[in-house]
Amino acid sequence: MPRAKGAVPRNQRKKKVFKAAKGYFGGRKNLYRTAKDAVEKGWEHAYRDRKKKKRNFRRLWIARINAATREHDLSYSRFMNGLTKAGVEMDRKALADLAVRSPEAFGALVSRAKEELAKAS
Repeated sequence: MPRAKGAVPRNQRKKKVFKAAKGYFGGRKNLYRTAKDAVEKGWEHAYRDRKKKKRNFRRLWIARINAATREHDLSYSRFMNGLTKAGVEMDRKALADLAVRSPEAFGALVSRAKEELAKAS
């Protein structure tokens, strides 16, 4: 029977796991099986949360736009509807940035949306 010679690839695999587990607490950084479990769980969370991050930012932008439009006596949904009818195609990220950094410009957009809503009804 031939001799098993898997030492180098095995050590490389372990080295990769321990490098990824750097900074973990207790056995999670220096016991191979525990470290591997911890690292794989971390990769699962990282993968999932890259998707979640996009959702969270969209929620933040919507909350900021809603707060800014309510200062002008308008709800978020009616504001977005008014912008659509006015033909203004700005994404929520840009609208939220405008609401925070330039309230005057945002106020102009709100008045434009209000005009379109008044025209429609």
